[in-house]
Amino acid sequence: MKKIIFLLIVFSATSLFSQQQTIKIIETTDVHGHAIPWDFLENKPYEGSLAAVHTFVEKQREKGEVILLDNGDILQGNPFVYYYNFIDKERKHVWAEIMNYMKYNAATVGNHDIEAGHDVYDRFNSEINFPWLAANAINSETGKPYFKPYTIIIKGGVKIAVLGLITPAIPKWLPEYLWKGMYFDDMVKTAEKWIPEILEKEKPDLMVGLFHAGGDYTYGGGSYDEEKNENASMIVAEKVPGFDIIFIGHDHRLWNKFVEGPTGKKVLILGAGSRGKNAAVAEVKFMDGKVESITGDMKEMKDYGPHPGYMEKFAPEIEAVKNYVSEPLGEIADTVWSSQAFFGDSKFMDLVHTFQLNITGAEISFAAPLSFNVSLGGPVTVGDMFKLYRYENMIYTMNLSGAEIDGVLEYAAGLWFETMNSTSTHMLKFRDVEKGRLQNAYYNFESAEGIKYTVDLSKPDGNRVEITTVENGEPFEPESIYRVAVNSYRGSGGGGHLTKGAGINPDELAARISSSSEMDLRYLIMEQIKKMKSVKPAVNNNWKIIPENFYEKGKESDCKILFGK
Repeated sequence: MKKIIFLLIVFSATSLFSQQQTIKIIETTDVHGHAIPWDFLENKPYEGSLAAVHTFVEKQREKGEVILLDNGDILQGNPFVYYYNFIDKERKHVWAEIMNYMKYNAATVGNHDIEAGHDVYDRFNSEINFPWLAANAINSETGKPYFKPYTIIIKGGVKIAVLGLITPAIPKWLPEYLWKGMYFDDMVKTAEKWIPEILEKEKPDLMVGLFHAGGDYTYGGGSYDEEKNENASMIVAEKVPGFDIIFIGHDHRLWNKFVEGPTGKKVLILGAGSRGKNAAVAEVKFMDGKVESITGDMKEMKDYGPHPGYMEKFAPEIEAVKNYVSEPLGEIADTVWSSQAFFGDSKFMDLVHTFQLNITGAEISFAAPLSFNVSLGGPVTVGDMFKLYRYENMIYTMNLSGAEIDGVLEYAAGLWFETMNSTSTHMLKFRDVEKGRLQNAYYNFESAEGIKYTVDLSKPDGNRVEITTVENGEPFEPESIYRVAVNSYRGSGGGGHLTKGAGINPDELAARISSSSEMDLRYLIMEQIKKMKSVKPAVNNNWKIIPENFYEKGKESDCKILFGK
C-alpha cells in the first residue's frame, strides 16, 4: 500500500510539472553586420554584437527553453557583411554559418537584406537552417509569398506560431532590379489574411508576430489608415485579433509595452534596437497549455562578453575581413568631419559631391551625410570608406527641372531647419532637445553642389531656398532640365524628396533615370581614390545659411546639443 501511495505521489508531481512551462523568446534586430565586438570603421572594440548575444542566449538555454528570433537587416551595414556579400562569394555565406551556429529558430527579411540584391539574399536563404519569413513579399508570378509566410516552433510541448512581415515601403527606396519578381502587400491586410488561417489550421498555443517595421506609424508623415504604411506594427496589433506578442524592428528603437488589441486583449510589443547592443526577451508562462502570463524585458549586451567558442570558430573569417579593411587606398589630404555637414556647406559633403559629379559627369549633385559623427583624413583604407559612405547605394544620373531641384531643397530644409525669429531659437529641428535627438533622420539632410543658393532661416517651410545661378555663373532656370547625380535610395523615392518635395509621381521616377552605375557608389569612390592617390577636400561655399546672426547663434547652441562642442 505504501508503495502504491508513493507511486501516486510521484505520478501526481510529474503530472503537475508537465502542466507548467516557461519559455523565453529572444529577439535580435537590425544587426547590420555586427557579428563581433569590433568596430571596423573606428578600429576599436565595440559593445554588443552577435558574439555577445550568443553568450547571453547560451546562458538562458542552460536555465530553460529558449526560442531565438531575428527581425531583419542583417545583410548590410558594415565591412564584415559587405566582404562576404560581394568580395568572397565562393564560400558559404558567413552569416548563414553564424546564424546556423547560434541555432536561430526563425528570422524575418529586412529592407536592407533586399538591398543587398537577389544574388546575396537568395544565396543566404538557401544556406540557412531556419525559415526566413515575409508573408507580404509576394512572388509576382505565383501570387504566393516569395519567402515563407510563417513557421511553427514546438518547445517543451508548447506550439508557437510566428508570422513574418516586412515593411512594404521598399519600392519607395530601392530600384526595382533589387526586388525583381516581387511586390509588397499592406501589413494589416496580410495579417488579416494569415492570422485566421494559422489559428484555424495550426491551433497554436501562442501567436507571435515578427515584423521588420517600426512602431511609429506617423514617421515620415505617415497616417494610421494609409495603404502600405512603412511602420504599421502597432496598427496591426490594434486592428488584427489573435496576437500575443509582436516583435518589431526597422526603426532602431527599443520597445517594451503592451497595447490593446481589437478584442481588448493586451499584446506585448518588443523591439531590440539595433546593431546587437540589446536583446529583447519575452518570458511566457503556460499552465495546461494556455498562456498564464507574458512579460517583456530588455537586456544590454555590454554586460555579456563575446562567446569564446563563437570567436574561435569564426576567427579565420574575422581575420580575412580585418585584412580587407586594412588595404590602403591613398590619402585624403585634409581631415573632414561629418558633424560639420549639419550646419551648412562642409568639406565632408563637398568630398561626396565631388566624387558623384566626377563619376557621373552630371551638372548638379544631391547628397546627405550618411554618418552622424565620424572623421577621416590622411592615409585612408577600405574600412575608412564605410565612414564616408555607409550603404551600398548605386549612383544615378536623373533628369530634373530647375523647379523640381528647388522643391527637393525646400523639402530638405523643411526637414532640417526651424524657422528662427530670434537668436535664441534652435536652428535645427529637435524632437528631444535634452537628449539631442533630431526630429528627422540626418541622412535626409540633403544639400546640392553645382548651383549657388541660400537657405533663409527667418522664412517658413517651403519658402526658404533661393537658387541664384548654376555654379559656372549661368542663370538657373526653373523650366530648364538639368542632369543630377543622386544615389539610388533617393532616386527611387527614399525620404520623399523627389515625390513630396519635387512633386514627381513615384511611377515616373524610373523614367527620369538616364544612367545608373553597375557597382555601388562606395566601390566607385574607392576606385577614384586609388586612381587619384591623393584627394584634397575643400569647401567651395556654393550655398550658405542666412541671416548670418541667426545662423551663428543657432549653430553654436545646436552644435553643443548634438556633439558637446
